[in-house]
Amino acid sequence: MTDSRAYPSRPFLAASCAVFRNGEVLLASRGRPPFVDVFTLPGGLVEIGEKLEEAALRELHEETGVRARVIGMTGHSDVIVRDDEGVVKTHFLVVSFACAWESGDGVPGEELPVMFWASPEKAASLKLTPNLLPILEKGFAMANGGA
Repeated sequence: MTDSRAYPSRPFLAASCAVFRNGEVLLASRGRPPFVDVFTLPGGLVEIGEKLEEAALRELHEETGVRARVIGMTGHSDVIVRDDEGVVKTHFLVVSFACAWESGDGVPGEELPVMFWASPEKAASLKLTPNLLPILEKGFAMANGGA
């Protein structure tokens, strides 16, 4: 499929991981539009034939070097950006998972240039991608044994 991510003919399906270690979550700033320099979770597009959880864990490792296991789904977010004329410029449906850390500290790269482990209070104080805070709150609860 050759659909461009800019002004797409359909939404793109993506998956992300909220990885928890010692009461903190791995957050990273975006290095590419949309939302440059805004904090988010590692993730990316689901490939043909790939399950959501597989895509989330693959993208996590590719982008950060971190390995984790999925605890459960924390929710989804529709990321729709419109241009000045109101035309949809980008549209992603991102399904997010809470994950338990297994290895790796998180290595920043071109896509995610700033990366660190954040407490719930620190995460809540940051400029986050739209609808991320409720996903993080649910993930912290899941990581601490709640639902």
